[in-house]
Amino acid sequence: MTEVMDSATAAPPSTVPDHAAATHVARSGSEAERTALAAQPGTAPELLYFLANDAAVAVRAAVAANAATPPQADRILAADEDPRVRGVLGRKLAGLAPLLGGRSPDKLRRLAWDTLCRLATDAAVAVRAMIAEEVKAMPDAPRALILQLAGDAAMAVAEPVIRFSPQLTEADLLALVMSPPVAETLAAVARRPQISETISDAIAATEDPEAVAALLGNASAAIREATLDAVIARAGEHVAWQEKLVTRPSLPPRAAQALAHCVADHLMEALAARPELAPEQAAMLRQSLARRLDAGTEISARPAAAGDHAFACAAIPGNRAEVIRLLSGRAAMPEEAVQRAVRLRSTKGLVSLCWKAGMTPRCAVQAQTVLAGIAPALALVPGRDGGWPLREEEMTWQLELLAEPGS
Repeated sequence: MTEVMDSATAAPPSTVPDHAAATHVARSGSEAERTALAAQPGTAPELLYFLANDAAVAVRAAVAANAATPPQADRILAADEDPRVRGVLGRKLAGLAPLLGGRSPDKLRRLAWDTLCRLATDAAVAVRAMIAEEVKAMPDAPRALILQLAGDAAMAVAEPVIRFSPQLTEADLLALVMSPPVAETLAAVARRPQISETISDAIAATEDPEAVAALLGNASAAIREATLDAVIARAGEHVAWQEKLVTRPSLPPRAAQALAHCVADHLMEALAARPELAPEQAAMLRQSLARRLDAGTEISARPAAAGDHAFACAAIPGNRAEVIRLLSGRAAMPEEAVQRAVRLRSTKGLVSLCWKAGMTPRCAVQAQTVLAGIAPALALVPGRDGGWPLREEEMTWQLELLAEPGS
Protein backbone atom coordinates (compact mmCIF):
# COMPACT_ATOMS: atom_id res chain seq x y z
CA MET A 1 0.00 0.00 0.00
CA THR A 2 2.79 2.43 0.93
CA GLU A 3 4.74 1.79 -2.28
CA VAL A 4 1.65 2.32 -4.42
CA MET A 5 0.77 5.54 -2.59
CA ASP A 6 4.35 6.79 -2.80
CA SER A 7 4.44 6.18 -6.53
CA ALA A 8 1.05 7.83 -6.93
CA THR A 9 2.09 10.97 -5.06
CA ALA A 10 5.69 11.22 -6.28
CA ALA A 11 6.64 14.48 -7.97
CA PRO A 12 5.88 14.21 -11.70
CA PRO A 13 8.42 15.19 -14.32
CA SER A 14 8.65 18.91 -15.00
CA THR A 15 7.71 18.62 -18.67
CA VAL A 16 5.05 16.72 -20.57
CA PRO A 17 6.01 15.06 -23.86
CA ASP A 18 4.11 16.22 -26.92
CA HIS A 19 0.83 14.50 -27.60
CA ALA A 20 2.24 11.96 -30.01
CA ALA A 21 5.08 11.02 -27.68
CA ALA A 22 2.73 10.91 -24.70
CA THR A 23 0.34 8.65 -26.59
CA HIS A 24 3.24 6.35 -27.41
CA VAL A 25 4.25 6.21 -23.73
CA ALA A 26 0.67 5.51 -22.65
CA ARG A 27 0.42 2.60 -25.09
CA SER A 28 3.92 1.16 -25.17
CA GLY A 29 6.09 2.79 -22.48
CA SER A 30 7.57 1.03 -19.47
CA GLU A 31 5.59 0.92 -16.24
CA ALA A 32 7.80 3.64 -14.77
CA GLU A 33 7.21 5.85 -17.81
CA ARG A 34 3.47 5.26 -17.76
CA THR A 35 3.34 6.01 -14.01
CA ALA A 36 5.23 9.27 -14.51
CA LEU A 37 2.89 10.26 -17.33
CA ALA A 38 -0.17 9.38 -15.22
CA ALA A 39 1.10 11.59 -12.38
CA GLN A 40 1.75 14.63 -14.58
CA PRO A 41 -1.00 17.29 -14.20
CA GLY A 42 -0.41 18.42 -17.75
CA THR A 43 -1.25 15.04 -19.27
CA ALA A 44 -4.21 15.20 -21.64
CA PRO A 45 -7.54 14.09 -20.07
CA GLU A 46 -8.10 11.46 -22.75
CA LEU A 47 -4.75 9.85 -21.94
CA LEU A 48 -5.53 9.84 -18.22
CA TYR A 49 -8.83 8.19 -19.07
CA PHE A 50 -6.91 5.60 -21.10
CA LEU A 51 -4.38 5.02 -18.29
CA ALA A 52 -7.20 4.50 -15.77
CA ASN A 53 -7.55 1.06 -17.35
CA ASP A 54 -3.81 0.28 -17.25
CA ALA A 55 -2.80 -3.20 -16.11
CA ALA A 56 -0.32 -1.82 -13.53
CA VAL A 57 -1.63 -0.84 -10.09
CA ALA A 58 1.00 1.90 -9.74
CA VAL A 59 -0.18 3.54 -12.96
CA ARG A 60 -3.85 3.45 -11.97
CA ALA A 61 -2.99 4.80 -8.52
CA ALA A 62 -1.10 7.68 -10.12
CA VAL A 63 -4.15 8.48 -12.26
CA ALA A 64 -6.34 8.31 -9.14
CA ALA A 65 -4.10 10.81 -7.32
CA ASN A 66 -3.86 13.23 -10.24
CA ALA A 67 -6.02 16.32 -9.70
CA ALA A 68 -6.29 16.71 -13.49
CA THR A 69 -7.94 13.33 -13.97
CA PRO A 70 -11.43 13.83 -15.43
CA PRO A 71 -14.38 12.76 -13.24
CA GLN A 72 -15.32 10.12 -15.83
CA ALA A 73 -11.97 8.40 -15.28
CA ASP A 74 -12.34 8.73 -11.51
CA ARG A 75 -15.67 6.95 -11.86
CA ILE A 76 -13.90 4.01 -13.48
CA LEU A 77 -11.25 3.95 -10.74
CA ALA A 78 -13.92 3.96 -8.02
CA ALA A 79 -14.70 0.41 -9.14
CA ASP A 80 -11.03 -0.62 -9.40
CA GLU A 81 -10.36 -4.15 -8.19
CA ASP A 82 -7.46 -2.96 -5.99
CA PRO A 83 -8.52 -1.18 -2.77
CA ARG A 84 -5.24 0.74 -2.75
CA VAL A 85 -6.27 2.54 -5.92
CA ARG A 86 -9.73 3.25 -4.53
CA GLY A 87 -8.15 4.55 -1.32
CA VAL A 88 -5.90 7.00 -3.16
CA LEU A 89 -8.88 8.21 -5.17
CA GLY A 90 -11.01 8.57 -2.04
CA ARG A 91 -8.36 10.68 -0.35
CA LYS A 92 -8.10 12.97 -3.37
CA LEU A 93 -11.84 13.47 -3.71
CA ALA A 94 -12.27 13.90 0.04
CA GLY A 95 -9.84 16.80 -0.10
CA LEU A 96 -12.16 18.43 -2.62
CA ALA A 97 -15.32 17.64 -0.66
CA PRO A 98 -16.13 21.26 0.32
CA LEU A 99 -16.16 22.19 -3.38
CA LEU A 100 -18.38 19.33 -4.42
CA GLY A 101 -21.45 18.98 -2.22
CA GLY A 102 -24.50 17.15 -3.45
CA ARG A 103 -26.44 19.88 -5.28
CA SER A 104 -23.90 21.56 -7.52
CA PRO A 105 -25.33 22.69 -10.86
CA ASP A 106 -22.09 21.63 -12.49
CA LYS A 107 -22.50 18.17 -14.00
CA LEU A 108 -18.85 17.18 -13.52
CA ARG A 109 -18.87 18.25 -9.87
CA ARG A 110 -22.00 16.21 -9.27
CA LEU A 111 -20.29 13.24 -10.88
CA ALA A 112 -17.25 13.70 -8.60
CA TRP A 113 -19.54 13.99 -5.57
CA ASP A 114 -21.39 10.81 -6.50
CA THR A 115 -18.04 9.04 -6.87
CA LEU A 116 -16.93 10.20 -3.42
CA CYS A 117 -20.22 9.03 -1.90
CA ARG A 118 -19.75 5.64 -3.51
CA LEU A 119 -16.26 5.36 -2.03
CA ALA A 120 -17.57 6.41 1.39
CA THR A 121 -19.54 3.14 1.38
CA ASP A 122 -16.74 1.06 -0.10
CA ALA A 123 -16.50 -2.52 1.12
CA ALA A 124 -12.87 -2.00 2.16
CA VAL A 125 -12.50 -0.35 5.56
CA ALA A 126 -9.12 1.09 4.50
CA VAL A 127 -10.77 3.07 1.70
CA ARG A 128 -13.42 4.55 3.97
CA ALA A 129 -10.80 5.25 6.63
CA MET A 130 -8.68 7.29 4.21
CA ILE A 131 -11.68 9.46 3.42
CA ALA A 132 -12.49 9.90 7.11
CA GLU A 133 -8.92 10.88 7.92
CA GLU A 134 -8.99 13.53 5.19
CA VAL A 135 -12.26 15.17 6.23
CA LYS A 136 -12.24 14.64 10.01
CA ALA A 137 -11.28 18.24 10.88
CA MET A 138 -12.76 20.07 7.88
CA PRO A 139 -15.05 22.89 9.05
CA ASP A 140 -16.78 23.02 5.67
CA ALA A 141 -17.00 19.34 4.76
CA PRO A 142 -20.44 18.28 3.46
CA ARG A 143 -22.54 17.47 6.49
CA ALA A 144 -24.15 14.44 4.88
CA LEU A 145 -20.72 12.89 4.35
CA ILE A 146 -19.66 13.58 7.95
CA LEU A 147 -22.81 11.99 9.37
CA GLN A 148 -22.39 8.94 7.18
CA LEU A 149 -18.78 8.41 8.27
CA ALA A 150 -19.59 9.04 11.94
CA GLY A 151 -22.20 6.29 11.78
CA ASP A 152 -19.83 3.76 10.23
CA ALA A 153 -19.59 0.40 11.98
CA ALA A 154 -15.79 0.36 11.67
CA MET A 155 -14.06 2.46 14.31
CA ALA A 156 -11.11 3.15 12.00
CA VAL A 157 -13.63 5.13 9.95
CA ALA A 158 -16.03 6.53 12.53
CA GLU A 159 -13.79 7.44 15.47
CA PRO A 160 -11.62 10.12 13.78
CA VAL A 161 -14.77 11.90 12.60
CA ILE A 162 -16.64 11.48 15.88
CA ARG A 163 -13.73 12.81 17.89
CA PHE A 164 -12.60 15.72 15.74
CA SER A 165 -15.24 16.90 13.27
CA PRO A 166 -16.48 20.43 14.04
CA GLN A 167 -19.53 19.60 11.93
CA LEU A 168 -21.03 17.31 14.57
CA THR A 169 -23.50 19.11 16.81
CA GLU A 170 -24.51 18.16 20.33
CA ALA A 171 -27.71 16.73 18.87
CA ASP A 172 -25.67 14.57 16.49
CA LEU A 173 -23.53 13.25 19.33
CA LEU A 174 -26.55 12.60 21.51
CA ALA A 175 -28.16 10.63 18.68
CA LEU A 176 -25.02 8.49 18.38
CA VAL A 177 -25.14 7.76 22.12
CA MET A 178 -28.85 7.00 22.20
CA SER A 179 -28.73 4.77 19.10
CA PRO A 180 -25.12 3.71 18.58
CA PRO A 181 -24.43 1.90 15.28
CA VAL A 182 -22.08 -0.40 17.23
CA ALA A 183 -21.14 -0.61 20.91
CA GLU A 184 -17.73 0.97 20.26
CA THR A 185 -19.42 4.16 19.08
CA LEU A 186 -20.19 5.09 22.69
CA ALA A 187 -16.51 5.06 23.69
CA ALA A 188 -15.59 7.10 20.61
CA VAL A 189 -18.06 9.82 21.63
CA ALA A 190 -16.76 9.65 25.21
CA ARG A 191 -13.22 10.41 23.98
CA ARG A 192 -14.27 13.52 22.02
CA PRO A 193 -12.65 16.67 23.46
CA GLN A 194 -14.81 19.15 25.35
CA ILE A 195 -18.02 17.12 25.42
CA SER A 196 -20.83 18.74 27.42
CA GLU A 197 -22.47 17.65 30.65
CA THR A 198 -25.51 16.55 28.65
CA ILE A 199 -23.45 14.14 26.56
CA SER A 200 -21.58 12.92 29.65
CA ASP A 201 -24.90 12.25 31.39
CA ALA A 202 -26.11 10.20 28.43
CA ILE A 203 -22.90 8.15 28.28
CA ALA A 204 -22.90 7.48 32.02
CA ALA A 205 -26.54 6.40 31.83
CA THR A 206 -25.64 3.61 29.39
CA GLU A 207 -23.45 1.97 32.07
CA ASP A 208 -21.31 0.62 29.22
CA PRO A 209 -18.01 -0.32 30.94
CA GLU A 210 -15.69 0.78 28.13
CA ALA A 211 -17.59 3.98 27.37
CA VAL A 212 -17.78 5.10 30.99
CA ALA A 213 -14.07 4.37 31.47
CA ALA A 214 -13.31 6.46 28.37
CA LEU A 215 -15.49 9.27 29.68
CA LEU A 216 -13.75 9.30 33.05
CA GLY A 217 -10.39 9.28 31.29
CA ASN A 218 -11.36 12.30 29.16
CA ALA A 219 -9.89 15.18 31.14
CA SER A 220 -11.75 17.79 29.06
CA ALA A 221 -15.19 16.23 29.45
CA ALA A 222 -17.63 18.23 31.57
CA ILE A 223 -19.20 15.88 34.14
CA ARG A 224 -21.75 16.94 36.73
CA GLU A 225 -20.98 16.08 40.34
CA ALA A 226 -24.26 14.16 40.53
CA THR A 227 -23.18 12.08 37.53
CA LEU A 228 -19.84 11.35 39.18
CA ASP A 229 -21.70 10.25 42.31
CA ALA A 230 -23.82 7.85 40.25
CA VAL A 231 -20.75 6.41 38.53
CA ILE A 232 -18.93 6.00 41.84
CA ALA A 233 -21.93 4.14 43.25
CA ARG A 234 -21.40 1.51 40.52
CA ALA A 235 -17.59 1.61 40.47
CA GLY A 236 -17.11 -1.23 42.93
CA GLU A 237 -17.48 -3.75 40.10
CA HIS A 238 -15.28 -1.84 37.64
CA VAL A 239 -11.61 -1.43 38.58
CA ALA A 240 -11.02 0.41 35.29
CA TRP A 241 -13.51 3.08 36.39
CA GLN A 242 -11.78 3.36 39.75
CA GLU A 243 -8.40 3.90 38.08
CA LYS A 244 -9.80 6.67 35.87
CA LEU A 245 -11.57 8.34 38.78
CA VAL A 246 -8.50 8.29 41.00
CA THR A 247 -6.35 9.93 38.32
CA ARG A 248 -8.99 12.35 37.00
CA PRO A 249 -7.61 15.94 37.12
CA SER A 250 -10.65 17.33 38.90
CA LEU A 251 -12.48 15.31 41.53
CA PRO A 252 -14.68 16.97 44.18
CA PRO A 253 -13.58 16.07 47.74
CA ARG A 254 -17.03 14.60 48.46
CA ALA A 255 -16.67 12.32 45.44
CA ALA A 256 -13.22 11.27 46.60
CA GLN A 257 -14.61 10.40 50.01
CA ALA A 258 -17.36 8.31 48.42
CA LEU A 259 -14.86 6.60 46.15
CA ALA A 260 -12.85 5.48 49.18
CA HIS A 261 -15.63 3.05 50.10
CA CYS A 262 -15.25 1.01 46.91
CA VAL A 263 -11.80 1.66 45.48
CA ALA A 264 -9.36 -1.26 45.30
CA ASP A 265 -6.57 -1.25 47.86
CA HIS A 266 -3.80 -0.60 45.34
CA LEU A 267 -5.51 2.67 44.34
CA MET A 268 -6.21 4.00 47.82
CA GLU A 269 -2.81 5.63 48.27
CA ALA A 270 -3.16 7.46 44.95
CA LEU A 271 -6.61 8.62 46.05
CA ALA A 272 -5.27 9.84 49.39
CA ALA A 273 -2.52 11.77 47.58
CA ARG A 274 -4.94 13.92 45.55
CA PRO A 275 -4.12 17.62 46.08
CA GLU A 276 -7.71 18.77 46.61
CA LEU A 277 -8.08 16.64 49.76
CA ALA A 278 -7.53 18.25 53.12
CA PRO A 279 -4.70 16.63 55.17
CA GLU A 280 -7.18 15.20 57.64
CA GLN A 281 -9.19 13.60 54.79
CA ALA A 282 -6.03 12.02 53.34
CA ALA A 283 -5.09 10.69 56.76
CA MET A 284 -8.55 9.18 57.18
CA LEU A 285 -8.24 7.42 53.82
CA ARG A 286 -4.89 5.92 54.78
CA GLN A 287 -6.30 4.76 58.11
CA SER A 288 -9.24 3.23 56.25
CA LEU A 289 -6.86 1.33 54.00
CA ALA A 290 -4.89 0.02 56.96
CA ARG A 291 -8.10 -1.19 58.62
CA ARG A 292 -9.29 -2.78 55.41
CA LEU A 293 -6.03 -4.65 54.96
CA ASP A 294 -6.14 -5.78 58.55
CA ALA A 295 -9.62 -7.17 58.01
CA GLY A 296 -8.77 -8.62 54.61
CA THR A 297 -11.70 -6.97 52.84
CA GLU A 298 -10.20 -5.84 49.53
CA ILE A 299 -12.47 -6.54 46.59
CA SER A 300 -11.44 -9.63 44.64
CA ALA A 301 -8.43 -10.26 46.89
CA ARG A 302 -7.60 -13.36 48.87
CA PRO A 303 -7.52 -13.23 52.68
CA ALA A 304 -4.47 -11.39 53.96
CA ALA A 305 -1.51 -13.59 54.85
CA ALA A 306 0.34 -13.19 58.11
CA GLY A 307 2.65 -10.21 57.92
CA ASP A 308 0.67 -8.32 55.28
CA HIS A 309 -0.48 -5.80 57.85
CA ALA A 310 3.10 -4.94 58.83
CA PHE A 311 3.97 -4.58 55.16
CA ALA A 312 0.99 -2.27 54.57
CA CYS A 313 1.80 -0.16 57.63
CA ALA A 314 5.23 0.50 56.13
CA ALA A 315 4.02 0.94 52.57
CA ILE A 316 1.11 3.32 53.17
CA PRO A 317 3.25 6.18 54.56
CA GLY A 318 5.93 5.42 51.96
CA ASN A 319 8.60 3.98 54.29
CA ARG A 320 10.73 2.47 51.50
CA ALA A 321 13.59 1.30 53.74
CA GLU A 322 11.21 -0.63 55.98
CA VAL A 323 9.40 -2.13 52.98
CA ILE A 324 12.70 -3.31 51.51
CA ARG A 325 13.76 -4.79 54.85
CA LEU A 326 10.45 -6.64 55.29
CA LEU A 327 10.44 -7.95 51.74
CA SER A 328 14.04 -9.08 51.92
CA GLY A 329 13.55 -10.90 55.23
CA ARG A 330 10.31 -12.66 54.34
CA ALA A 331 11.57 -13.70 50.89
CA ALA A 332 14.93 -14.81 52.26
CA MET A 333 16.61 -12.74 49.57
CA PRO A 334 19.48 -10.26 50.01
CA GLU A 335 18.41 -6.63 50.29
CA GLU A 336 20.64 -6.01 47.25
CA ALA A 337 18.30 -8.21 45.19
CA VAL A 338 15.26 -6.18 46.29
CA GLN A 339 17.09 -2.91 45.61
CA ARG A 340 18.06 -4.22 42.17
CA ALA A 341 14.40 -4.87 41.33
CA VAL A 342 13.56 -1.36 42.56
CA ARG A 343 16.38 0.26 40.58
CA LEU A 344 15.30 -1.53 37.39
CA ARG A 345 11.63 -0.71 38.14
CA SER A 346 10.96 -4.38 37.49
CA THR A 347 7.28 -5.06 37.99
CA LYS A 348 7.83 -8.77 37.43
CA GLY A 349 10.75 -8.87 39.85
CA LEU A 350 8.80 -7.17 42.66
CA VAL A 351 5.77 -9.41 42.11
CA SER A 352 8.05 -12.44 42.29
CA LEU A 353 9.67 -11.23 45.52
CA CYS A 354 6.25 -10.82 47.17
CA TRP A 355 5.24 -14.28 45.99
CA LYS A 356 8.42 -15.76 47.48
CA ALA A 357 7.75 -13.85 50.70
CA GLY A 358 4.39 -15.59 51.09
CA MET A 359 2.49 -12.33 50.78
CA THR A 360 -0.68 -11.71 48.81
CA PRO A 361 -0.92 -10.20 45.33
CA ARG A 362 -2.22 -6.91 46.74
CA CYS A 363 1.11 -6.46 48.58
CA ALA A 364 2.85 -6.90 45.23
CA VAL A 365 0.93 -3.89 43.92
CA GLN A 366 2.04 -1.81 46.90
CA ALA A 367 5.62 -2.94 46.38
CA GLN A 368 5.52 -1.75 42.78
CA THR A 369 3.91 1.62 43.50
CA VAL A 370 5.72 2.48 46.75
CA LEU A 371 9.18 1.08 46.07
CA ALA A 372 9.58 1.60 42.33
CA GLY A 373 7.24 4.57 41.92
CA ILE A 374 5.30 2.76 39.20
CA ALA A 375 1.96 4.34 38.32
CA PRO A 376 -0.99 2.20 39.51
CA ALA A 377 -2.27 1.90 35.95
CA LEU A 378 1.06 0.33 34.87
CA ALA A 379 1.46 -2.04 37.79
CA LEU A 380 0.91 -5.79 37.52
CA VAL A 381 -2.34 -6.31 39.42
CA PRO A 382 -4.06 -9.48 40.67
CA GLY A 383 -6.13 -11.42 38.17
CA ARG A 384 -9.91 -11.46 38.32
CA ASP A 385 -9.72 -14.34 40.76
CA GLY A 386 -7.35 -12.39 43.00
CA GLY A 387 -4.44 -14.62 42.02
CA TRP A 388 -0.90 -13.82 40.92
CA PRO A 389 -0.52 -12.12 37.54
CA LEU A 390 2.50 -14.31 36.61
CA ARG A 391 3.04 -18.07 36.35
CA GLU A 392 5.08 -19.69 39.12
CA GLU A 393 7.83 -20.80 36.73
CA GLU A 394 8.19 -17.23 35.47
CA MET A 395 8.38 -15.86 39.02
CA THR A 396 11.02 -18.46 39.91
CA TRP A 397 13.07 -17.41 36.89
CA GLN A 398 12.73 -13.73 37.86
CA LEU A 399 14.08 -14.52 41.34
CA GLU A 400 17.05 -16.34 39.85
CA LEU A 401 17.85 -13.31 37.73
CA LEU A 402 17.68 -10.97 40.71
CA ALA A 403 19.90 -13.26 42.78
CA GLU A 404 22.69 -13.31 40.20
CA PRO A 405 25.56 -11.01 41.25
CA GLY A 406 25.99 -8.05 38.93
CA SER A 407 22.65 -8.62 37.18
